[in-house]
Amino acid sequence: MLSTMQDGQLSIATLLRHGSAVHAGSEVVTWTGTEGRITTFAQVGTQSAQLANALRGLGVTGDQRVATFMWNNAEHLTAYLAVPAMGAVLHTLNIRLFPEQLTYIANHAEDHVVIVDGTLVPLLAQHLPTFKTVKHVIVANGDAAALQAPEGVQVHAYADLLAAQSTEFDWPEIDERAAAAMCYTSGTTGNPKGVVYSHRSIWLHSMQICMADGMGLSSADRSLVIVPQFHAMSWGLPYAAFMSGASLIMPDRFLQPEPLVKLIEATRPTQSAAVPTIWQGVLAHLDAHPADLSSLREVVVGGSACPPSMMHTFAEKYGVHIVHAWGMTETSPLGTLCRPPAGLSEKQTWAYRYTQGRLPAGVSARLVGDGGEELPWDGESVGELEVRGPWITGSYYRLDEDGEGTEKFDGGWLRTGDVGTLTPDGFLTLTDRSKDIIKSGGEWISSVELENAVMAHPAVAEAAVIGIPDPKWDERPLVTVVLREGVEAQPEELRGFLTDKVAKWQLPENWAFIAEVPKTSVGKFDKKVLRAQHAEGKLDVRHLD
Repeated sequence: MLSTMQDGQLSIATLLRHGSAVHAGSEVVTWTGTEGRITTFAQVGTQSAQLANALRGLGVTGDQRVATFMWNNAEHLTAYLAVPAMGAVLHTLNIRLFPEQLTYIANHAEDHVVIVDGTLVPLLAQHLPTFKTVKHVIVANGDAAALQAPEGVQVHAYADLLAAQSTEFDWPEIDERAAAAMCYTSGTTGNPKGVVYSHRSIWLHSMQICMADGMGLSSADRSLVIVPQFHAMSWGLPYAAFMSGASLIMPDRFLQPEPLVKLIEATRPTQSAAVPTIWQGVLAHLDAHPADLSSLREVVVGGSACPPSMMHTFAEKYGVHIVHAWGMTETSPLGTLCRPPAGLSEKQTWAYRYTQGRLPAGVSARLVGDGGEELPWDGESVGELEVRGPWITGSYYRLDEDGEGTEKFDGGWLRTGDVGTLTPDGFLTLTDRSKDIIKSGGEWISSVELENAVMAHPAVAEAAVIGIPDPKWDERPLVTVVLREGVEAQPEELRGFLTDKVAKWQLPENWAFIAEVPKTSVGKFDKKVLRAQHAEGKLDVRHLD
């Protein structure tokens, strides 16, 4: 028996039409450094039609890949909507990748067009000659004449190109399972892997973002989108905004703590999202330069665990609620988000808030032990997290001939590489990445727990922990510490601070002070660099007896 319900494709074109009409007055505020440049959702709709017409004229007639090399701004949002809505595939290029990785993904995806921000033209120009399939480059917010393109590549000015186009476009009917957008992982080994999102997966993911147990976006919100649009599709916020009518505040290239704080004071966002290192920088700036953050209802953090000390400081000093989430490029990215159960004491609520959050209905999960056995959800059993669901990838795009990447998939489950526990009510606590957990004397030490404990010390700005070889215990932790400006601390003091916070056998005896923790292209601690620095003798390690 079939239902009596009407059928309709969950396409980005439907989302575009809805947002630009029903929420026509919602705004995209692109920060210029001194003020916000405002574009309404209605204008985004018009410009999307113009961009689609322009791309048709450049030979984008099917599912060709249209790449973006851009900051978070209104023009990037227009590409987010126009490209998949016309039946092509959006490919967000990570502007912070190493040159050889950038070349690899542009060629692997077979990009046909690249849309680039004017301030990024010099960077793109270095790589463009290595892009084998690119035929056109469109320069937005800058001088197209500044780009000297290689032979066979035409350069166009975004504003001029759109001005010559009709403001109407006949958006095609698209199969909701067709490719809409693609992102490449910034993996630590091998070449980056391509993840291809469908129209359907983006729709379902956007609905979860808007739900109260998701990020709870509504038309009353002003969302400050700091997480880059090239990082896991900006955590789905641009599409969720067009679904809900939430206005978007785009920081463009102004991502340092001081301009971000000025932006918050000027534009009054109610919600934001970014990796913890961004907010650690903001907090350090606020210590010396107090500011008004009262508009912010909450900030969603993901990408790595947020130190509890930072969560408490934001709540107690600035009234900002930090919400933990977990996800990855392969999960669109929302995998969990932390909304503690009702009716708990303050202490119990905080215990939940330290977790990565609860699994939504669209994500199924299991924990797998070292022997491949499935572990119970008892809040204690530790295993590798595996997930599946309608917005989770089932494979990588065009796997290498040697099949590198197939090991990430296990009978329909995605092996995340994250290690942790699940409670009976579906709350996830991650203890480490499988490659970062430290095995000492046959027992496991969580580098994340040690980092959080060290970063609670008032003298510490950042701390990253890696395992280093030990002749007696196999591995022992090495704590690398960045001290706050103008503050002194010694390893003995920091170790003493940990005595009532971790087990005695976990207390680290190896310490190194560094100027900055190395970061990946998306702002996570890059521990492979620290391991290499230690192996090469570049870290000044203090060993405490």
